[in-house]
Amino acid sequence: QVQLVESGGGLVQAGGSLRLSCAVSGRTFSSYAMAWFRQAPGKEREFVARISRSGGSTYYADSVKGRFTISRDPAQNTVYLQMNSLKPEDTAVYYCAARWEVPGGSYYSVADFRSWGQGTQVTVSS
Repeated sequence: QVQLVESGGGLVQAGGSLRLSCAVSGRTFSSYAMAWFRQAPGKEREFVARISRSGGSTYYADSVKGRFTISRDPAQNTVYLQMNSLKPEDTAVYYCAARWEVPGGSYYSVADFRSWGQGTQVTVSS
């Protein structure tokens, strides 16, 4: 099992940008599909974005498509979420998640992921 540590959250005005980072421990980073989820107060945790273990495929929730970009750096064992054109409804705790990737697998739900970070707060003011 890997350990995940998020950073980069904060307070930003609507229209602004933030970049979240997720540092991943362990030597099997390249075997894991990585994802970002978020949870707003009083709401369920929801899928935001996912990247395949190779980095060649990315997937996004409709609500963030065109504004957020997920990427990974194997040299740094780190996953990033670049968030642009932020909106107040993007306010949430953002979580990094990892799971061993099976060829052909499709992972979008909380139950699909075995390893989670502690979360980082993102607040977008109007």
